[in-house]
Amino acid sequence: HVEVVRGLVEKDELRLARAIATWDALVAEHVPPAAGACRLVRLEPGAIVVAADEPIVAAELRMRAVELLDAFAAAPGGARVRFLRLAGEPGRDSRGPRPPRV
Repeated sequence: HVEVVRGLVEKDELRLARAIATWDALVAEHVPPAAGACRLVRLEPGAIVVAADEPIVAAELRMRAVELLDAFAAAPGGARVRFLRLAGEPGRDSRGPRPPRV
């Protein structure tokens, strides 16, 4: 059982490493001023979580979220996700209209 769990953990770590490399390349291509000033920190169901060093970088990522998420979905190391979530900003998903509060 330990071998199976270890294999699953290694697979998740490899997937995250590939996603991080993909994100870094996409930011460098699509938002050059943000390159090196943000990083993908986590994959969640339906979302990627990104940390930004400065508020201006976070704002730029929010403005370019649709473009970045489309590119991330199309890239070999990426995945199709609906939201770009900024670390430290709970509930601030970037992508289209927000669902109504109930």
